[in-house]
Amino acid sequence: MAATGGQVLSSAQLRREINARNVSCSAESAYELGYGASASVIFREEEGRHGNFLAASYKRILANPQWSRRLKKSYTANRYVPRAGDRQRFELECANSSDALLMNIFCYPKLLQSDGICRLLGIEHGPQPEFGFRPAIPFKSGRFDRTEIDMRLGSLLVEAKLTEGDFQRAPMRLLARYRELERVFDVARLPMRGAVAHSYQLIRCVLAADASGGSFVVFCDRRRSDLMERWFEVLQAVADSSLRTRLGLVTWQEIGEAAPVRVRRFLEEKYGIGG
Repeated sequence: MAATGGQVLSSAQLRREINARNVSCSAESAYELGYGASASVIFREEEGRHGNFLAASYKRILANPQWSRRLKKSYTANRYVPRAGDRQRFELECANSSDALLMNIFCYPKLLQSDGICRLLGIEHGPQPEFGFRPAIPFKSGRFDRTEIDMRLGSLLVEAKLTEGDFQRAPMRLLARYRELERVFDVARLPMRGAVAHSYQLIRCVLAADASGGSFVVFCDRRRSDLMERWFEVLQAVADSSLRTRLGLVTWQEIGEAAPVRVRRFLEEKYGIGG
């Protein structure tokens, strides 16, 4: 499998590259190294600075209570860190965290006043990012699914990925709970393996965009052509033509090209995200 105009990496290969970059550029930051298949570079705050964040973005995160709560997301691979019991670690301290990448960019001062970023995403200037947004996706029972989505910018919903292996899987019986599933999708064309739906997160996000009347985009690395293909599998199953026009994919590389120079350099150095 080859991607047009660039390198193709698996989730594990990209994780190793990002780890190596972070070790080489972190001489002045407090960090530790995990081990095993899920090994990563883990940073920690030191004197108001954090090695996993742009200083300007981190300052704004700390000043915003809704944003700063995201810093306390649990790190599920803590068992792979030496001396795991000596302190609590958090997901956004991890060099491979897609949430940290997302917040580094979209909490940067005046980023959402940028013509380039707003044109790329099809949004108005100056929305306030909401991280961990919980939509109301209707079930047939009359209840709602409020599982969180990574970010909302006005009417735009965003799911961000970096080194994750896939978009999760779920039994078809869970998908069948959604009230609008059969209207929004040609269900026979959804990515299924037996009774298991693949890319369950993406299917939910499309249903959330339908329920809210808004748009939805996936952010992923151009080098992860496997994730891009998973998204297009879901997109081709969308039966609602009006909704389909409000769905898309944006690469971190495209975001970097449209971002301020300081953000662009940070993305290149820390993640290898270049133009």
